[in-house]
Formats: sequence, structure tokens, C-alpha cells
Amino acid sequence: MKLGINLLCLTDLVEDKHLGRIEQLRDLGYDGVEVPVLQGDVAHYERLGRELERIGIARATTSIVPTQDASPVSSDADVRARGITHLDWALDCAIALGAESMGGPFHAPIGCFTGSGPTEDELKYGADAHHRLAERAQANGVYLSLEHLNRFETYFLNTMEQARAYVSRVDHPAFKIMYDTFHANIEERNPELAITLIGNDIGVFHVSENDRGIPGRGHIDFPTMFKALKATGYDGWLTLEAFGAGLPAIAAATRVWRPLFPDLDTLFAESATFIRKTWAAA
Repeated sequence: MKLGINLLCLTDLVEDKHLGRIEQLRDLGYDGVEVPVLQGDVAHYERLGRELERIGIARATTSIVPTQDASPVSSDADVRARGITHLDWALDCAIALGAESMGGPFHAPIGCFTGSGPTEDELKYGADAHHRLAERAQANGVYLSLEHLNRFETYFLNTMEQARAYVSRVDHPAFKIMYDTFHANIEERNPELAITLIGNDIGVFHVSENDRGIPGRGHIDFPTMFKALKATGYDGWLTLEAFGAGLPAIAAATRVWRPLFPDLDTLFAESATFIRKTWAAA
């Protein structure tokens, strides 16, 4: 198992001023950081990658589809083209960073709905775009970890049954799924069976409590989940994802209006201990 942390608890753009915190994470036993790639240019992530290499910590990224005007699943060919350009930019940044995985919900714009589930055309457009992206990723030593979201954030990919079918559509070894316990807590009747269903197609496993706070303080049954995950043979990234109310842009995007942990020091240390101990005992 490799222990990671999504840095959206800290910032939406990692800069030099955050390197001290990342050194703290390394010293607490985190093996890697999941860097948000939401803005900036390739040169920024190339410089950041050199700094994180110097610190001695592995990298992954998380990205989204920012607007309906750049959706890779749009019925409008020009919009789809802009969506593909956006995905290429996100992958270019991940490559420059030296990331192992490019993750996140980079399938459809968050919070945009059509009044129904994904159409056959949307699934085809998405699978075509993601197969093409996976080809480029594999050629550069990266794999994709597409994240499902709950029904209140997207209509495109909510459950592991949908994810399993979508993996088959994309049909590429560098295309994986990011399993997130927060979203699964809403959508899956039996999260453990959902883990078994997606099995070897998990690229990154997001450890996220039901309230997005410190894992182990809420009601998600992580011991049972980790046992099911181990049974699949998974031994990859367990990545903490927690959000606070201290960063207005992130708080607005994640609908976090109250403090979910006392401070970053507590979040970092308590989460690392909980995840490692719970995994070891599973």
C-alpha cells in the first residue's frame, strides 16, 4: 500500500509556499501527493515536479472538466474538440509533474445536468476521448484514474456498475477507475460488493469520510472496505481526500460550509495513522 493525500485540503494551486507542508507530509509517512491541476501552465508543473522530486515524494494529479463549453461528451463537435484539448492540457501537466496517475472526474462538467442519465452518444463520445487519452498516457508512463461522483454532482458516472461497463467501453489497459468512499457511501447499496465488482480496475482509492472530514471519525466502515479491497489484490494508492471551509473557492465547489477538522496538523497526522493501522489490520 502507498499512502497519498489530495492537496485540495491545502490549496487549488500548489506553489513554492506550500513545499514546507509537503515536507511535513513526507515526514509523517505519506508516500505521495495528489496535486490539483485546475489552472496554470505545463512549465509550472514541470518546476513543481522537480521540487517534489527533491523532497522525495511521489506524485499524482486530479483534474476536472471545468465548463460545459469544453465537455468531451457534448453533442456539439466544436465543444468536444475543446474538451479534448482541455484533457490533453491536463495530461501534459501530469506528465510534466512526473505523475503516476491522472485522476479526477474528467468526464463531464461537475454540477451540470441534462435531466436524464448519459445517452448512448455521450457514452460513446466519452469512451472515444478517454481511449485516445489513455493511449497518450500509457506512452508517457501514466495511467488514468477516472472518478465517479454522486448523483448530486454529475449524471455521467455514479456507480461501480456503471464504471465497470464504462471501463469495457474504453477498453485500454491504462484506463482505470478512482474509487471514492464518500461518493460510494451515497450511491452504493453495498460498498464492499462494489469494490469487488470493479476489482482490478481500481487505479486510486480515495479514502474520504462521509462528511469529508478526518477518516475514522464518521460512519464509513473502513475496516470492512479495506478488507474487501485487499481481497481483490489491490496494493496501490490509498489517498486521503478531505475538505475544509478555509479556502472559499474549494469550499464553494465542495459545499463545505463548516470546519470538518480542527487544523491541518491534526488532519495530516490522525489520518495517516488511521489509514495505515486500519489497512494493516484488514
